[in-house]
Amino acid sequence: MWRVLVTDEMHLGDHDHPDLQLDYRPGMPREEILASIADYDALITRSRTQVDRELLERAERLKVIGRGGVGVDNIDLDAASRRGILVINVPEANTRSAAELAFGLMLAAARLVALSDRELRDGRWNRKHLGRELMNKRLGIVGLGRIGGQVAQFARAFGMEVWAYDPYISSKRAETLGVRLVDRLETLLPEVQFLTVHTPLNEETRDLIGRRELYLLPRGAVVVNAARGGIVNEPALYDLLEEGHLFAVGLDVFAVEPPDPEHPLLHHPRVVHTAHLGANTEEAQARVGHGIVERVYEALSGNYAYAINAGFDPEAFQALKGWMPLAEALGRLLAQITRGRAQTLEVAVLGGFECEPEPVFAAVAKGVLEPVIDEPVNYVSSRPRLEERGVRLISRRDPDARGYAQAIEVRLVTDQEERRALGTVLAGRPRLVRIDDYALEIEPTGAVLVCINRDQPGVVGRVGTLLGEAGVNIAGLQLGRDQPGGRALFVLAVDQPPPDEVLEELRNLELLERVDAAWL
Repeated sequence: MWRVLVTDEMHLGDHDHPDLQLDYRPGMPREEILASIADYDALITRSRTQVDRELLERAERLKVIGRGGVGVDNIDLDAASRRGILVINVPEANTRSAAELAFGLMLAAARLVALSDRELRDGRWNRKHLGRELMNKRLGIVGLGRIGGQVAQFARAFGMEVWAYDPYISSKRAETLGVRLVDRLETLLPEVQFLTVHTPLNEETRDLIGRRELYLLPRGAVVVNAARGGIVNEPALYDLLEEGHLFAVGLDVFAVEPPDPEHPLLHHPRVVHTAHLGANTEEAQARVGHGIVERVYEALSGNYAYAINAGFDPEAFQALKGWMPLAEALGRLLAQITRGRAQTLEVAVLGGFECEPEPVFAAVAKGVLEPVIDEPVNYVSSRPRLEERGVRLISRRDPDARGYAQAIEVRLVTDQEERRALGTVLAGRPRLVRIDDYALEIEPTGAVLVCINRDQPGVVGRVGTLLGEAGVNIAGLQLGRDQPGGRALFVLAVDQPPPDEVLEELRNLELLERVDAAWL
């Protein structure tokens, strides 16, 4: 039975998981959360609960953090990742609602809806306000993710030309959306009459749109922020509105929420506001609550696809699931047969991999670490743990697949030596096809002995005899050599790891240059 604590208010909906116990305690005080979090396998929050290092250090059982909605700025992702805790959100649940509000704020700002509304409430009938049409104007979108992409579709339906800046989005996605993608923010801003931001808030994006950037916009531009407060600098917004450089502004978010009642933007006639309502529709709330419970359950069951701190796309994870066991096995093999302290781990995906291969890199790192650390490691914690141990991870792609359609090559460099392994998937099954410069083919599973010797008769027979006398059964054999009479490498798959004393006997055989044992 997995225990899940829900500390913020949300509509959880129905779920059919008898092995999941949901403790719904919205508004739970922090002191109580800290006192009880050690008893839970998962935590579900919204933005109120601060999941910081102090909380995580007390969360002895915690495996998953579910964030209802998109933003995760209330969660210490680095601390969670180092502890191997998956952080899950449901960004698509409120995509439509958030995009509709952002576009609605843009329309309202362009037509001075807030100003006219205030004047009418004060008893003034003023028909002299001239707004701005959207048709044939250019919209700039900063952040072309799910919400930004939806806004782009709305804009094109209104007859707008759409430009976007997002260094993490492919040109293919932009082309699919009918958007012109530019590689510099400074290129985008002078060319657009409307600007909307749809990025997370982090050190990279805080004050991303500051005074300098706002002045780059053409005079009379409309700016909308329905993403996170702090991405657009609020004092600069106010000053440029006062100067007339900006025509109007739409805001759903503030740097400090709720804002001070005397905040100057709250009282500016050319600003239309909402109180962080992007996800606040009945439909979105129902999707968020139901979706986060389902994804937390999947994560507890071992599905890493939606873990945002794993660093890879869910579609890529699903597409590469068949390669993950191979990637882990290659890492485990090299960790056990390479002597010395690891310094560099290089992982190359070879051939025609169409999706981003980040899951493969995480899997290799996990495999390398598992034999050498005493605590559990997973796809989320593998990279931070590798970094903690001072191991540099190099990842690359190469169209040359060494004679295969696709393959994974791993190189481990230590302070003593370097070793390499190459693997592929054939007929749906992982295969180890090369160690160092020796070609072979073996399924990377169970216990193996990797032996290097001079290529001469009787070596394998002598090893087999010694293992047989010790009661160790050989399940398979693969032999590779550089040239007849040269050096050879052979891999023995055995039913159980040989005892230490048997390994010592093997290593003392003059016929063998080297013997390494590994459990795959």
